[in-house]
Amino acid sequence: MSRWRGNPWAVLLVLALGFFMTLLDLTIVNIAIPDMVTKLSASLDQVLWISNAYVLVLAVALITAGRLGDLRGKKELFIAGVALFTLSSLLCGVSQGAAELIAARAVQGLGAALLLPQTMSIIVDTFPAERRGVAMGIWGSVAGISTVAGPTLGGLLVTKFDWRWIFFVNLPIGILVLLLAVPILPARQRAARPGQRLDTIGVLIASAALLCLAFALTEGQRYDWNLWIWALLGLAVLLLAGFLIHQRGRQDGEPLVPFTLFRDRNFTAMNVVAVTVSFGVIALFLPMTIYLQSVLGFSALKAGLVMAPTSVMAMLVAGPAGKLSDKFGGKFILLGGLVLFSAGALWLLLVAQADSSWTAFLPGFTVAGIGFGATFTPMATEAMRNVPPRLSGAASGVNNTLRQVGSVLATAAVGAVLQGRLVSALDGQAKQRVTELPEQARVGFVESFAGAGKSGLEVGVGQSGGAPGSGGFTQEVAHRVQDVASEVFRFGFVEAMKPTMALPLVIVLAGAAVCLVVKGLPDSPPAPSDGAREAAESAVGGH
Repeated sequence: MSRWRGNPWAVLLVLALGFFMTLLDLTIVNIAIPDMVTKLSASLDQVLWISNAYVLVLAVALITAGRLGDLRGKKELFIAGVALFTLSSLLCGVSQGAAELIAARAVQGLGAALLLPQTMSIIVDTFPAERRGVAMGIWGSVAGISTVAGPTLGGLLVTKFDWRWIFFVNLPIGILVLLLAVPILPARQRAARPGQRLDTIGVLIASAALLCLAFALTEGQRYDWNLWIWALLGLAVLLLAGFLIHQRGRQDGEPLVPFTLFRDRNFTAMNVVAVTVSFGVIALFLPMTIYLQSVLGFSALKAGLVMAPTSVMAMLVAGPAGKLSDKFGGKFILLGGLVLFSAGALWLLLVAQADSSWTAFLPGFTVAGIGFGATFTPMATEAMRNVPPRLSGAASGVNNTLRQVGSVLATAAVGAVLQGRLVSALDGQAKQRVTELPEQARVGFVESFAGAGKSGLEVGVGQSGGAPGSGGFTQEVAHRVQDVASEVFRFGFVEAMKPTMALPLVIVLAGAAVCLVVKGLPDSPPAPSDGAREAAESAVGGH
């Protein structure tokens, strides 16, 4: 096995397996939520925290973990992250209550944060610039594979066994990654100068700022955006300002976020685009997932299969997009990808009706997948193209953190817009269809739906919206009320979903506009930078 040490493609395999494990866990958990509610006797709030605990810790710790990789060694941080993630997966699987599972998920998020930024950073260190796009393409295609595998594998595991197996499935993957990582990853991946120390004060301020921001955005809709939520957002802004002031004073020393990264126009632009892409993907697929199950009545497995063309096409396109980015630069490939993703999203918005066939969505999901496949790879390539190796961990941490913030922003925005539009749509649909009911069943029907809309989104497979106002009637009248209630919910949800899905279209197209400021490849290769020379010397010395 030692003969594979430092081999770029063997290194990429190890990194991709670790990356796959963390993304698989994100997609597989949502499928198991109904089973968790039943078998853990958990409340809705507790179940939401099973997901949110992972996302919050991941978002908060990424910048720190990326910089730690620079200072303490990227291989060491990657292995520690994989070990912690694998152990916490076991703890998740054996949890006996919701509180234990939430705590284990938080530890799992920390493990994911330790390993995730090291994957991109080690790729930058291992592959020369002219071959980096191909490597990033393979790395990006892993996201597509995990998206396909998550809902499908999760549905099978939950159906055949129970929710615990969605965590147990990480154990063999994690053990395999550990067995491969020790002999294959280069012995030392630290790129910072000897003697540099972690900016502890910066870590504390940044962590507090990200925690306040992520918590407020994640929980804002649930707490009706009350005073405490806005106070947390204000505190996040103040802490962020304090963090930037603190970092400005440390730029000549050991900053957590080196400002020199943002002097590169491409790095800055790609981080903005990363936020818009993460926002667009979550804001599009979250309402579509609810719609396919709650309105069309698809099972979780069928809904995942209907959306699978997006992931399959992204997986197929990511590699060629990486090669083209190496040869021609990623600017116009990325621009085209974002436009195609928006076109696919527009198709989905237009064909989504209360009685749509699953085949109607195939063109939209396919085109969106082609666009996404042409987006992730050039975005990562252009962001890291000019970053010196000694700052690659910090750059990867910043990039991954902003992508997570984009996802949290999308979840909050979708929840707020969809909830607000649903209240209005249910009220309108109930008033429109109440005349279809017998006179004695009309009293309270509209008011019941107005209350249902304001009380929150209660959506499940084949959700009918309940049968408000059906009590005390004959069986025939009660069935009629149930049928009309189902129509109110189905048509009302579609009416509310359409403006919600327009939001990611606008955001992604804004990201496409930002691509116009990206610099293309130079006409002739530039002289190697100090960072490039350091990497070359290190590579020669390591072999």
